[in-house]
Amino acid sequence: MEYTILDALLDVTKKKMETFCEEKLINGTDAYEIIDEMTGGLREIGKGYKEIYFDAELMVAGWNAKKALLMLKPMLQEEVKVNDKIGKVILGTVKGDVHDIGKEIVNIMLSSEGFEVIDLGTDVEKEKYADAVRETGADILAMSALLTTTREYMAEVIEYFIAEGLEVKIMVGGGAVSAEYAEEIGADAYGKDAVDAARKAKELLSKTF
Repeated sequence: MEYTILDALLDVTKKKMETFCEEKLINGTDAYEIIDEMTGGLREIGKGYKEIYFDAELMVAGWNAKKALLMLKPMLQEEVKVNDKIGKVILGTVKGDVHDIGKEIVNIMLSSEGFEVIDLGTDVEKEKYADAVRETGADILAMSALLTTTREYMAEVIEYFIAEGLEVKIMVGGGAVSAEYAEEIGADAYGKDAVDAARKAKELLSKTF
């Protein structure tokens, strides 16, 4: 039986995701494409949060997404040696938001593309972002927000960085964010999904040097 990505993500028995990934791989679907499809499913669940989907569904989707990542990670590009890293990225979900699945996918994609990623986790305050940028000399700060109630904090972080005189390229993304919103708050780039985030990070890096 063929499952949709939403079937697999919302499966409380925690069995459909493995079947979903195996069937996709057998049919010749690339691991990156599966991750891209899963990201789309997570985005749809995020958009329906509090109306169609609730905390229980988010928890189940998160568990199933992590299971898929464990299955697919070995099939992605091997991580580049630290000495060969092309740049540093500070990554974190903004203050008030504890969702980390999308961020974890972005972490994997950035790492596989040659970036050194420093993941600050979830519910990250502006001061912690700033300290991390200062301590590591990062090239890019990547912020994520799944909920519309937390995305406003991205603007606060950008304003704080300007006030502190911190120069770093800022990329935003997540279910609550759009290209229009990224431009509105003064971000340097918007990643619509993990694959796009990796591409945009490379573009930002080429503009940095």
